[in-house]
Amino acid sequence: MNQPLKHPSPPLPLIAGVHVALFIAGLAVSTALARGAVFPSPFDPRQAADYFATHGAAVRVGSFFLFGSAVPLGLFAATVTSRLTFFGVRVAGVSIAAFGGFAASALLLVSGLCMWALGQPGMGAMPEAVRVLHVLAFATGGPGFAVTFGLLVLGVSLAGGLTRRLPRWLMWFGLALGVVAQLSSLSLLSNGAAVLLPLTRFPGLIWLVSVGVCLPAGRERQPAPERDPAPVES
Repeated sequence: MNQPLKHPSPPLPLIAGVHVALFIAGLAVSTALARGAVFPSPFDPRQAADYFATHGAAVRVGSFFLFGSAVPLGLFAATVTSRLTFFGVRVAGVSIAAFGGFAASALLLVSGLCMWALGQPGMGAMPEAVRVLHVLAFATGGPGFAVTFGLLVLGVSLAGGLTRRLPRWLMWFGLALGVVAQLSSLSLLSNGAAVLLPLTRFPGLIWLVSVGVCLPAGRERQPAPERDPAPVES
């Protein structure tokens, strides 16, 4: 009996779980250090300036976890697209997913570094710099991340679902999530559209873990083609 061919890669559930754990830990620890105060909105500059001046340690800790969560996200994008290629899925969706995943990871790195800068002592004396860094942290970690992450979701969901490597329910969940992610770009035009950002971020964590669990790690071996017997010379 032929053993299935296994994709040589890190386990997807583990990579997705590390990303989720780091992101949730960053929210929980930074909120605890800030005594329940949440990271401020860029649409209220006065409140934001007070928060950064008072809770610098919480901001630095949150930036550490956010920065760290970007690495397993990039590894997830590399692994999941490599696995789809290993299955013989050679469609544009795989390349779109790779682009979106790597871009989302890079934007999280930038957002984390901007947050780290915001948490440095003495930033309260530079309100203009605080404002620029805060807006940049939001733009990269908010709509910038959501839109590119949505490309990862759409690409994997279509490529995996249409080739039956992912269950149908997960494909449709991914398509809906990807559409919401693209619509979140409207937050660049209207503050009210920012509600779409958490509707992308938190269901996106569920999608990552679900894909990690549901996408097979191996495929059946293809039987070797039979060769015609060599002609017998008389």
